Amino acid sequence: MNRKLRKTLFTVLPIALGVSLILFSLSKLKPNDIDAIKTSFQTANYWWVLLSLFFGILSHLSRAYRWQFMLDPLNYKPSFANNVMAVLVSYLVNLIVPRAGEIARATTISKYEDIPFEKAFGTIVSERIADVIMLLSIIAIAFFYQTELLTSYLFEKGSSNSNYIIYGLIGISVLSILFFRLIKKSSNPFINKIQNFVHGLIQGVASIFKMKKKWAFIFHTFFIWLMYVLMFYVVTFALPETTNMPFAAIIVGFVVGGLSMAITNGGLGVYPIFVASAITLYGVNENSALAFGWIMWTAQTLMVLAFGGLSFLILPIYNRDKA
Repeated sequence: MNRKLRKTLFTVLPIALGVSLILFSLSKLKPNDIDAIKTSFQTANYWWVLLSLFFGILSHLSRAYRWQFMLDPLNYKPSFANNVMAVLVSYLVNLIVPRAGEIARATTISKYEDIPFEKAFGTIVSERIADVIMLLSIIAIAFFYQTELLTSYLFEKGSSNSNYIIYGLIGISVLSILFFRLIKKSSNPFINKIQNFVHGLIQGVASIFKMKKKWAFIFHTFFIWLMYVLMFYVVTFALPETTNMPFAAIIVGFVVGGLSMAITNGGLGVYPIFVASAITLYGVNENSALAFGWIMWTAQTLMVLAFGGLSFLILPIYNRDKA
């Protein structure tokens, strides 16, 4: 299989999976179910949805501002506007090519601020480490509130696969050691390029330990994830059936929805189904739960398309003098 075909499949398959899940979900609905979901969309209070989008915008601005704390130790000071637009572009690219947003973000800031790609990408990796810690913390809270449900869902068959996971980690570790020893001693020009890339990547990751404003970085990390949770929470007030959901349902629904984003492009077809399946466990009507999931996903996606698309258009205009 050639490289171009692999890239095409990597892009198309998640979209095809998402569309298939949408069609499958719709095929299971009866006419009265479809009418009920349409009614939920028509009667929803969209002021709460707009408030959710406002929290989403705050999270993007905070993420762009937090990024500067990672770039300062490397002596790079890009404009805040470029940081914001690079972040928004990354979200847009993730809708098209799964997990390519970080590369697009590093490429964008490298193009317009003359920051080496590998160093920019290293700082983004460092950010992701902080974000993973926050996500794991929220998952821990979800487990605290719904231990039995999530344990059976995630680890029902985990014991039979635990040995394979351990062997796999050992194998990866051994191969990594051999790989780094090989490139360290090599004088091949291509290998030297890899060395320079890895060195820049390490510099970017190490910047998290050199920050002068560590507490500001920690504050913005908490703020970003608080905004994410609030984005989900306030939309529950848009529908009468979801208004009185318990805190446990909100946290579990948020976690399940977040994890679904990794399956297809931006959670296409998956996010509404996963969120609905989570909150129905807390007594929410199935049709209302599905409507909630679709309202939440549609609002987020439209925001990314709008602001990401504008950033694509504005970036070259804003930086025309630099070009």
